[in-house]
Amino acid sequence: MTRETAWRLMAPADLPAVMEVAAVVHPDYPEDEAVFAERLRLAPSGCHVLSDAQGVPLGYLVSHPWPAGAIPALNSLLGEIPPGTMNWYIHDLALLPEGRGTGAAGHIVAWIAEEAARAGCAGLALVAVNGSTGFWRRQGFRQVHDPALDRKLASYDDAARYMRRDLQG
Repeated sequence: MTRETAWRLMAPADLPAVMEVAAVVHPDYPEDEAVFAERLRLAPSGCHVLSDAQGVPLGYLVSHPWPAGAIPALNSLLGEIPPGTMNWYIHDLALLPEGRGTGAAGHIVAWIAEEAARAGCAGLALVAVNGSTGFWRRQGFRQVHDPALDRKLASYDDAARYMRRDLQG
């Protein structure tokens, strides 16, 4: 049986539930609630919560404009979005097991790609962790190797990969 799910914009009141999902899905990449709160404040249109029919949170997406070829350090505040940024960064997409297999992840990636294009961005970028590169490839991303990013990627783990997707104009 496929569970009925729906994405909606994240609100500050969702942050405790988002932190609970993050603790389950990404226990090896802990981040403070302040990191999620800041990204929500800086880019509210890039932050979403996946809920089931009863409103129970099953996942989230946190994303925001950020310069191409740059990776925000794990568990760090951004301060601000640099003016003129023409790239959209997917900070985190996390689904509990109950939210997987519903097509929800692919749906929100397609939606955020459209949102980024409407904002004038030329591409999307992310750091793939937890063996997720196959999923991201299916979403149109490709791995980009840039030696300048190696140190930041290593702060995640040895398998972390920087990936990009160009957006059509």
